[in-house]
Amino acid sequence: MKLIDCHTHLHDFEDVEISKVILRANQAKVVAIITAGTTIESSVKAIDLSKRYPQVFPGVGVHPNELHTDFSEESVNRVLELASLDEVVMISEIGLDFMESSPDRAVQYKAFRSQIGIARELSLPIVFHCREAYHDVVRILKEERAFEVGGAMHYFQGDQLIANQLIDLGFYISLGRPLLRMPDLQKVALNVPINRILLETDSFPQPFKKNRDNWTEPRHVADVATEVAHIKGVNVATVAKITSNNALRMLQNTLLLKTYFQSIPL
Repeated sequence: MKLIDCHTHLHDFEDVEISKVILRANQAKVVAIITAGTTIESSVKAIDLSKRYPQVFPGVGVHPNELHTDFSEESVNRVLELASLDEVVMISEIGLDFMESSPDRAVQYKAFRSQIGIARELSLPIVFHCREAYHDVVRILKEERAFEVGGAMHYFQGDQLIANQLIDLGFYISLGRPLLRMPDLQKVALNVPINRILLETDSFPQPFKKNRDNWTEPRHVADVATEVAHIKGVNVATVAKITSNNALRMLQNTLLLKTYFQSIPL
């Protein structure tokens, strides 16, 4: 059994912790981890981390909640420069966030559209954030022809209508630990074809949790796989195989991950 964690922020962990986090992931059969930047600086960190650990693969992008100033032409060029590197497998984390405290929506729209454009230019998939902005995200995906490169909505917690719209556009539904505790999400997952599901943890340092053992890590993607297996009425090995193949299909233009994944024995 081999699992892929399709979305983390592993590079944000302290250096002294990262090797231990990866070891625990490997013990849980999570053999590949994608770490997504949220700023130019963290995207550089994600790339650097991938050079140190063969099982780590970077995404680059600017998160909507990091858009404290206008998304300038310089920012576009810097994302393009980083995304052009051989190590990079996707444009992520990008998207829209319409919480009351989030940055100006006009800036978010501009950054989302620009980064989709970079993805299309480089034939890289996008893995995107969405909070309180489902209809706007779907609209922009259509308008910017993001379906030409594909990708996934990460940490999906939307309803069946949104899931169906994304699937119709050719995108994947990426599920994390909320699946273990949200009955409504479990119902959506039941109706999402398993060949459109990805697994993730969205793991990042969580010092607000008093017990370090309770921090979400890539190893917990195995728990998500177990829950999907329960919902779908299949075994975990089947979920691992199908969801990993889904991830590889999404990343079909980035041979680095596929070659690495195939080199790992079952």
